[in-house]
Amino acid sequence: MRISEFCGLTIKDIDLENRIVNIDHQLQRLSDMTLVIEPTKTSAGTRKLPITEDVAKCFQAIIEDREKSKVEKVVDGYTGFLFLDDKGLPLVAMHWEHRFNHMVKWYNDIYRVQMPNITPHICRHTYCSNMAKSGMNPKTLQYLMGHSDIGVTLNTYTHLGLEDAENELKRLEDLQNARKELERTQGEKPVSQRMFKAI
Repeated sequence: MRISEFCGLTIKDIDLENRIVNIDHQLQRLSDMTLVIEPTKTSAGTRKLPITEDVAKCFQAIIEDREKSKVEKVVDGYTGFLFLDDKGLPLVAMHWEHRFNHMVKWYNDIYRVQMPNITPHICRHTYCSNMAKSGMNPKTLQYLMGHSDIGVTLNTYTHLGLEDAENELKRLEDLQNARKELERTQGEKPVSQRMFKAI
């Protein structure tokens, strides 16, 4: 999901029983520091995301560990945001970018091999690329990403190179060889237990 969609998540949006996250809004902070709820970036951005058991457990822990405020901050009728700052206000994209920067700096201060700058959007980008490389159906990936145009999914977020092309050709070649072997053996007698009789 987009970072603004993530920031806008409320407890009501997390269905742990059915393992579904409802995405139908996003949280934005305007230049005058006002918090607002807006519709998703595109109509395709309004979606229900299935989550794995591991992700459901993470959301469960987040909800259980969430600080209970005496007065919940309400933004355009929404309340129960998952992540709050020390004033009880929901975290916005900038907060997460600062957290990522802090983690990268901490890592780079300790280790010789330096980590590049990482943003929440890079995590989204990496997820999309990894799912495409693993063979996920492009239309499924388009839905999960909330893209209205599949061209965005295929052209912008999936960076496949020579190694990926070689692996795909190898996979198709292996499939073709398996089919040939199946066709060749279909005329032969089936294997029976007698063939493995002890001498």
